[in-house]
Amino acid sequence: MSDQEQAELRLQLARLKQEHADYDVAIGAMMQTGCDALRIQRMKKKKLVLKDKISQLEDGTLPDIIA
Repeated sequence: MSDQEQAELRLQLARLKQEHADYDVAIGAMMQTGCDALRIQRMKKKKLVLKDKISQLEDGTLPDIIA
C-alpha cells in the first residue's frame, strides 16, 4: 500500500471517528430532552454502522501478524 493510500485511509478513519463522536453527543442531547425513543434508536443504529466501518478500516490498515 502506498503512502498516499495510507494517508487517505487515515483521513477517512479520522472523519468516521469524528462523525461517530458527533452521533454520541447528539444521542446524549436527545436523551436529555426526552426525544422520541424511535429516533434515538435510529441514531444508535447509524452510530453502530459507523463503528463497524471504523473497525473494518482499522483492520485494513494494520498489518497481519502471524503468531
